[in-house]
Amino acid sequence: MFRAVRLLGVGLLSILVLAGSGVAETYKIDKGHSGVGFSIRHLVSRTPGKFNDFEGVIVYDPAHPEKTSAEATIQVGSIDTGNERRDGHLKGDDFFDAEKYPTITFKSTSAKKEGDTILLTGDFTMHGTTKSVTLPVTVLGVGTHPRNKAPMAGFETETVLKCSDYGVNSWANFANILGDEVKVTITLETVGPKPE
Repeated sequence: MFRAVRLLGVGLLSILVLAGSGVAETYKIDKGHSGVGFSIRHLVSRTPGKFNDFEGVIVYDPAHPEKTSAEATIQVGSIDTGNERRDGHLKGDDFFDAEKYPTITFKSTSAKKEGDTILLTGDFTMHGTTKSVTLPVTVLGVGTHPRNKAPMAGFETETVLKCSDYGVNSWANFANILGDEVKVTITLETVGPKPE
């Protein structure tokens, strides 16, 4: 009797520990429901743009957000400001030099929970220059896809980057026409593996 009660107690404790620990899930970016956008000052206003080709994975556990990690790659050649001539100029060596530096990458190195935000720090590489940046990430939601029952998670971050920090400002008229700071907004819908 006592042995049975003891075993029952150990079993219940194990269930509670497992339930509280959470499980880290690896999510892939769903490009069709995500966006990587930016805007930069142009004379007296701001010009928006986006990158259409990107991919990445995020490892996230709601019970342990401080263990969050992420890797992402953006194809520079997919830049889109709604003007083909301008996009061609941006891909050239006055700006991104997409032929020499075809990708922009981010790989996290640490994460810290601060209130409802995850401060995700990592190595950001653009135009051949790597710097450590910290992205304030908001978790938009976690759920299950209604059709295939795959786990899902939504994330969003906004930050400001300086063109001069990465050498994306060699155009002779840059300072007369454009601002140095670029506002970046990233909204991601991500999907985990489908259940077997």
